[in-house]
Formats: sequence, structure tokens, C-alpha cells
Amino acid sequence: QVQLVESGGGLVQAGGSLRLSCAASGRIFSIDYMGWYRQAPGKQRDMVATITGGGSTNYADSVKGRVTISRENAKNMVYLQMNSLKSDDTAVYYCNAIIRGAWCEAASNYWGQGTQVTVSS
Repeated sequence: QVQLVESGGGLVQAGGSLRLSCAASGRIFSIDYMGWYRQAPGKQRDMVATITGGGSTNYADSVKGRVTISRENAKNMVYLQMNSLKSDDTAVYYCNAIIRGAWCEAASNYWGQGTQVTVSS
């Protein structure tokens, strides 16, 4: 089995910064893709940022220039550095990864349990 565990959420004032971390553990042969999504109350879950195994990144327009995604392949970790936070960034942030358990297996999609980020104005 595979687990994704997020950490680093919390309460921060507008204009502040937070760094989220996500650790993948378990039966992992390779991680094809990792990403961060967020879901505000009453809204759908939206992509924030994604990163491939080769390091290619993609960001939502709403966070470009304020957020940086990075990963440590050797540790199966992905990070989300968020700066200049706004009240609109308040949401539960979820880690997502597409992981292969063995070289011959198809990749599966996994989600973490989420971490709350609250930005006070």
C-alpha cells in the first residue's frame, strides 16, 4: 500500500508564507507525477501546481509568481512553497501522486488526507 502524508498547513496572516510538505511511503517503484490541489468550502477541488519526475512544472494562473512546487525524488517528497498568501488561498490542500508499485504494474492515483491552510485578512 501507498500513503501520502501532508504537513505544514496552518493559520497565517495575509501576505505571509507557508511551506507544505508531502511524504509518499509504502510500496513505491517510481513516482510519475506529484501535485498539489486545494478545495475551499462549497467549491470543487482545483489544481494548484504539478511536477513531473523530470521536474517540469505547471501552475494554476491564480498562484503563478507566488507559489513554487519542488520535489526530492530520493525521499519521495514534494513541497509547495507559498508566498504572498491571500484570503482566497484558504482551503484544504491535498497532495496527489501517480505511483507505480513495480516496474510491470500500471500506475495508480493516490491522495493524501489534506492539510488546512487558513489565511486571515
